[in-house]
Amino acid sequence: MNTSIAEQHQSSVLARGNEHEEALSVAEPILGREEKEALSDVIDSGWITMGDRVRAFEDAFARVHNAPESVAVSSCTAGLHLILQSLGIGPGDEVLVPSLTFVATVNCVLYVGADPVFVDIESLDKPLISLADAGTKCSARTRAIIVMHYAGYIADRDAWREFAAERNLFLIEDAAHAVGVDQVGTFGHAAAFSFYGNKNMTTAEGGIVTSPNRDVLERVRQMRNHGMTSGTFQRFSDRSVGYDVMMLGYNYRMDELRAAIGLTQLKKLASWNEKRRSLTQRYMQYLKERCPNVEVPFTGLKDSSPAISSHHIMPVVLPKRSDRQKVIDILRGVGIQTSNHYPAVHQLTFYRNRFSSVCLPQTEEYARRELTLPLHPRMNARDVERVVSSLSGALMH
Repeated sequence: MNTSIAEQHQSSVLARGNEHEEALSVAEPILGREEKEALSDVIDSGWITMGDRVRAFEDAFARVHNAPESVAVSSCTAGLHLILQSLGIGPGDEVLVPSLTFVATVNCVLYVGADPVFVDIESLDKPLISLADAGTKCSARTRAIIVMHYAGYIADRDAWREFAAERNLFLIEDAAHAVGVDQVGTFGHAAAFSFYGNKNMTTAEGGIVTSPNRDVLERVRQMRNHGMTSGTFQRFSDRSVGYDVMMLGYNYRMDELRAAIGLTQLKKLASWNEKRRSLTQRYMQYLKERCPNVEVPFTGLKDSSPAISSHHIMPVVLPKRSDRQKVIDILRGVGIQTSNHYPAVHQLTFYRNRFSSVCLPQTEEYARRELTLPLHPRMNARDVERVVSSLSGALMH
C-alpha cells in the first residue's frame, strides 16, 4: 500500500516523538513542599489517627461545597456504602445505577444486599445516566438512584430532583469526578466524593460524604467508626474510657495524615480546576481542527464550550472502525499514556454472569470506542498540541 507524503511525515514525527519529549501521564497528582510540611506536622504532633485535622478538613470541605457539614471516610467507595446503609437500603430493594462508571458504584449496592439495575447513557455526546432509560427501569422495588457525574460534568440537577421526587426515590450523587464544582452535592439525599491519587485533589486514598440531612450524616459518622458512640481522640480529649456500640459499623475512618494533605490540596483546588478547564478548551479546539473524525463528548451541549464541570478527565470517542489498541500502542510508543473510562460494568465477568440479559447499546458503544487522553494541571498548551498531533497521526495508520 502506498503512503502519502503527509502520512510519511506523521510516521516520522511519531517515531521521533519519544526521543525529545517527556512522557505524559493520563493523570498526575501534584504533591510538594507544603504537603511534606503538613505530614511532618502530623508526625511531630504524635497523633496520627482520626482527630482534629480530620475535623478541620471536614469543615473546610463543607465550606467550599456550600454544605452544612461533611464526614471524611477512607474512600468514596466507603462513602457510597455508608450512604446506602444510612438510608436503609437493603435486601429486596433495587437501586438504579449507571454502567458507565467505576465498578465501585455498583459494588456498593451489593454490599447492602440490594439489587443494582443498570441504566444506559443518554448518548455518545452526553455520556451521563439517561433520564428516559431510568424511567423505564423503575419498578415497585426501586428505592434509590445513583447519579454519577461522569468526567466531572454535572448532571441536570432539576430534572433528576423532579424524577426522584415523583417516584419517592432516594437521590444519591457519585461525585468521585466532580470535586469543587458548583451545584455538586446539592441534588438530593447525599453525595460521595473521592480523593484517590488520580483525582483533581488527592489524599492518596480517601473520600467524604455530604448531605443536607444531619441524621444521615450522624449515622455515616458513627458507622465509619465501628458504630461506636465515641472515637479514640474524643475519649482521649475528654479523659473518658467508656463507649457503646449502637449499630453495625465499619472501619472506614480517615486518618490525620490524609486529612493534612487534604487541607493543603483543597486550598489549590479552584486554581487546578481552572487550569483543567483551560486545557480542555484547548483540546476541544485542536481536536476539532486536526481530528474532525473524533467525537468529543459534551462539546455540543452549550455553544461548543465546556459545560459545568471539574474537567476530571479528557474522554474522546474514536471513529467506529478504529483499532483502539493500535492507537493506544502507537501513543505509548511516543510517551503518551492513555486509558479507558470505563469498561461497561455490566460486561465485566462478575456482573455479566449475574446479569447476562442486560443490554445497554449506547453504553456498550461508548465503552468500546472511548479513549481517555492526558489531562492534569502540570500540562500546558504545547502538551495538548502534542497529544492531538500524535493522535491524528496514530489514526492514519
